[in-house]
Amino acid sequence: MRTRTLTRGAKLTELGLGAAQLGNLARETSDTDAQGAVDAAWDSGVRYFDTAPHYGLGLSERRLGAALARRPRAEYTVSTKVGRLLVPSPRTAHRQDDGGFAVPATHRRQWDFSRDGILRSLEGSLTRLGLDHVDVVYLHDPDDHWHEASTTGVDTLVELRDQGVVKAVGAGMNQGAMLAEFVRRADVDLVMVAGRHTLLDRSALDELLPLARERGVGVVAAAVYNSGLLAADRPPSDATYDYLPAPRELIARAGALADVCERHGVTLPEAAIAYPLRHPAVVSVVLGARDARQSRTNAERLAARVPDALWAELAALGLVPEVPGAPSTPSVAGEGS
Repeated sequence: MRTRTLTRGAKLTELGLGAAQLGNLARETSDTDAQGAVDAAWDSGVRYFDTAPHYGLGLSERRLGAALARRPRAEYTVSTKVGRLLVPSPRTAHRQDDGGFAVPATHRRQWDFSRDGILRSLEGSLTRLGLDHVDVVYLHDPDDHWHEASTTGVDTLVELRDQGVVKAVGAGMNQGAMLAEFVRRADVDLVMVAGRHTLLDRSALDELLPLARERGVGVVAAAVYNSGLLAADRPPSDATYDYLPAPRELIARAGALADVCERHGVTLPEAAIAYPLRHPAVVSVVLGARDARQSRTNAERLAARVPDALWAELAALGLVPEVPGAPSTPSVAGEGS
């Protein structure tokens, strides 16, 4: 699997494993399936793994760390996130978490982008992962905390990078506008944009991606299926889009995309993965997996050949515009190996 090297040396495979499902996103995942997801991703060549304290109140980090424990540390890249401290909450331990994960509410999330909060968060992540360092740290969803995240938050991450504690720093969000501000104003190495550089939502193309390319900042594309609508060969009538029931007009547009894909011998999910990598700023696509089968499917979809004629027809029909600077075969800024 191809690897992209960022300016300061962090390496990301073009496919990364997103570990939200390892934290019981929406429903329970067994320890066996979680281990299988990581093992199958590794066997497929994946060497980039992304997690966060938010995912299952730390469960994702614990499971990912356990699954990687026997792997040579120098051979893989781990990213985690800061901005939400996990505070013990014994009074709610008998309840289920209300943050979207099927875990007991033994902790509560507390927003904190202060220097102390970030250092405490990273220390907790290292303990749960069982690692002495992570490679990449993102500010996690600072939508409502711009001032603190863009000052003490990013300054603390840059300090940690300059001290050699981490290799790369940035922010991860479900929007492109604020990420563009981080790229414009801060010394970040990469950003993770979720659901805004996809076949159905190209809003990151307006400002974020051109700016990132200009500044030499890598972009990690996550949620490229828009939480489900682009995950099947034919979009079902009950598909979800950004974690809500998909509007009828979007289901129809996804169906039109699937029609074109079929004419070129490509599935809709294969095109959904290939599309982000066409932009020269994109360094990796991160996909979640709940078990070994899903990890293998992700890798098979990445490996599928998507002909240039598909993109030309999508553009001619006005379904997906051509990506500025897109080559005939996907490549990105930075060194490849």
